[in-house]
Amino acid sequence: MNCYDCHQAGTPTAAVAVCRTCGAALCPDHLKVSTQEIHRQEGMGLSTSRQPARRLTCPTCHDAEHRF
Repeated sequence: MNCYDCHQAGTPTAAVAVCRTCGAALCPDHLKVSTQEIHRQEGMGLSTSRQPARRLTCPTCHDAEHRF
């Protein structure tokens, strides 16, 4: 599978991941890695995981989620 953004630019590049939001294939140059806290219901409140989850997105989805 090739990176969608590289394909749009006319340069086929092997993909190493898939955007969790839109499903586009991504090469290392177009991959955005961030973290997300995981909350679980525990008793009468919430418990936050000690280690945040890894979140892989494309530049388009990353910008849409972080720019208001």
